[in-house]
Amino acid sequence: MQPLQLTEHIIVEPSVLYVGTPVMLLCTENPDGTTNLSVASSYWSLGRMIVIGLLNQGRTIKNLLERPDITVNFPSPDKWKSVESIADTTGMDPVPATKRHRYTYEPDKFARADLTPQPSDVVGPSRVRECALQFEGRLCKATPGAGEYCMAEVEVLRIHADPRIVVPGTQHIDPSMWQPTIYSFRHYLGVSEEVGHRANSDTAHPVRNS
Repeated sequence: MQPLQLTEHIIVEPSVLYVGTPVMLLCTENPDGTTNLSVASSYWSLGRMIVIGLLNQGRTIKNLLERPDITVNFPSPDKWKSVESIADTTGMDPVPATKRHRYTYEPDKFARADLTPQPSDVVGPSRVRECALQFEGRLCKATPGAGEYCMAEVEVLRIHADPRIVVPGTQHIDPSMWQPTIYSFRHYLGVSEEVGHRANSDTAHPVRNS
């Protein structure tokens, strides 16, 4: 992509502010012990804590408030159709009034998305086998946000990674081998080539800096 030629800015009112955030597949435990699978894309992290934005009326936050275990699974860009197939589904039956305009009830989202549940180590909900990067975590705090959203603060207890995305002999994820799915203004994108890195990067390589 050619660099944008700067010009005068204009005032705009986009319908969403997803400038570019990672897509997540969240797994929480239903009352009957099964795993609910949902899609999220509001995320930030600090140390071993991550903060996820969730709809107040969804099955995910309801499950978390009753059973605080969760897995956070990051799909690669080739799985965008699996993500999209369940993006407008809910595990709530009946569908909450605030979601009826768009959402439908789906009791088996794994099957609908053609994804595979994988047992977790330290939490109850399953992981998503097809995701190369997976977090097991536990809810620490849920804070109501503006409107119909909630902010869930989750402590990451264990991290699973496909060995192909780990720098050999280290504990570091290799960003040249790993690509999240990026959600930007309702579009799914991959990550383009590296353009630079922080001075304190654990994975910088001289070849990439030439």
